Amino acid sequence: MYNSAMLARLTVCLGILLLVAGCRSREVEKDLALTDIHTGWYDLGVVDGQNKLVPSITLRLQNVSSEAISRVQLNAVFRRVGEAEEWDAHFVRGIGPDGLEPGAKGGELVLRSERGYTGSESRLQMLENKEFVDARVEIFGKHGSRTWVKIGEYTIDRQLLTE
Repeated sequence: MYNSAMLARLTVCLGILLLVAGCRSREVEKDLALTDIHTGWYDLGVVDGQNKLVPSITLRLQNVSSEAISRVQLNAVFRRVGEAEEWDAHFVRGIGPDGLEPGAKGGELVLRSERGYTGSESRLQMLENKEFVDARVEIFGKHGSRTWVKIGEYTIDRQLLTE
């Protein structure tokens, strides 16, 4: 028959199996929508005596599935238009442990590159400079053990953001 130590181990194993079975990874590309998208060049202020502008995107996540979802990670990958290599990236927790109910929108998320352009001219003149290269951003999402999947791609509007 079973002794108490063996029964305890069996109970723990069954508990772990039930926990893992309830923690399935979700397909964020199907369960979430990016909404309230706003892009532009954020005025980072004066850095080393020069004005600095960085690409920025503000968005919200909306749960378009029929089940609550939690613990979603986002990664914004910034690239200059016409270039394949990554310029910078910004990683955030898109949805925390409290989750997002079906149909609900999460709070505003701001993702900014730390890399950008610096210059001695005014910020508006920087945006109008003929040497200025536009940027784009790809938004990737991940839930649980699934791999990162692209859920959006946007060109950064050539407009000045101060907030």
